[in-house]
Amino acid sequence: MDEVEIRLVNSRRDRKAFIQLPHAVFADDAAWIAPLNFERSQHISPRHNPYFQHGRAQLFLAFKGGQPVGRISAQVDDLRLARYHDATGMFGFLDAFDDSAVFSALFTAAENWLKAEGMTRAIGPFGFSINEETGLLVEGFEHPPAVMMGHAAPYYQVHVAAAGYTPVKDVLAYDFDNSKALPRGLAGMLAKVRATGDLEVRPLSKKNLDRDLAILIDIFNDAWSDNWGFTPFSEAEIKKLGQDLKMLVEEQFISFAIYQGEPCAMAITLPDINRAARDLNGKLLPFGWIKLLSRLKFSPPEAVRLPLMGVRKKFHGTPVGSALAISVIDAIRTYHVGRGTRQAELSWILEDNLPMRRMIEAVGGQAYKTYRIFERNIG
Repeated sequence: MDEVEIRLVNSRRDRKAFIQLPHAVFADDAAWIAPLNFERSQHISPRHNPYFQHGRAQLFLAFKGGQPVGRISAQVDDLRLARYHDATGMFGFLDAFDDSAVFSALFTAAENWLKAEGMTRAIGPFGFSINEETGLLVEGFEHPPAVMMGHAAPYYQVHVAAAGYTPVKDVLAYDFDNSKALPRGLAGMLAKVRATGDLEVRPLSKKNLDRDLAILIDIFNDAWSDNWGFTPFSEAEIKKLGQDLKMLVEEQFISFAIYQGEPCAMAITLPDINRAARDLNGKLLPFGWIKLLSRLKFSPPEAVRLPLMGVRKKFHGTPVGSALAISVIDAIRTYHVGRGTRQAELSWILEDNLPMRRMIEAVGGQAYKTYRIFERNIG
């Protein structure tokens, strides 16, 4: 039996192999959709990803018989450490064939790197931070991954547990039928707040992108600050988010609720690029970019994903807060339905965020995927 060899990913050739590894692992998985190779290359690049201005990472590849059979990352986020002071590092980008020796070797390599960085606990998977791909898919394998969401095979969680990792938190993805009207009770609640004249709902203004981006992040930081694992965006990450939003979305993909003159809620949707790029197999060249551009610019997306929604903390648990959340979701829903987009994914939602879960379920959302975050003491 061939032994497992672990290599550091430091060369251009190794980075290409790191990106291509999932193509082999999921070759026979009908649900898997290849992410765009160019985007993945930019994402793991310290030159292009602003994560590396406050974090550091090492990528690893596992080989057997000279062939790549697994991958993992180990990373330390200084923004997270500054907030929690818990000597916790992260792992991510976990993909491998169904081989316990491979998973074991990958985790050993990642943990040794984290220990050398002074970490005593490992948590993941994240790619690279909690504000990016989060959790390991443990339910809903038959469904294709939405944009910026991961995929896995059922055996992954078995090997993660065998490596000594235990669950720390589940996050959920909800399937949502845009065409369904608001239930009467919620519509009545929203109408009552609107009748006061205190509520205004508007889309993003690309003309005033810097202003609206600052509002969006301010609401996000306030609304999410008490959430498990919350880590704020850096200024560079905010700037990149603005560039991405300007390129990817129309103004009506993003909605703000202003209550009594104060921006108090926001919601963002993204076109599900995965569906638009499904037949490209991750490649934009030679003609893939033309197909993708045409699909995104000249026709409504088949589906969208809502990755961020927030209401200021002072309204949490109040009827006004519920109305604010419903108002931004319904504004986006109405826009997408009018263009012909009927399916949406709302993700991710913390398992214990019961108020948000109840609201999503009240408007017809159904939990259809579970992603699990694991931890291990490595001290």
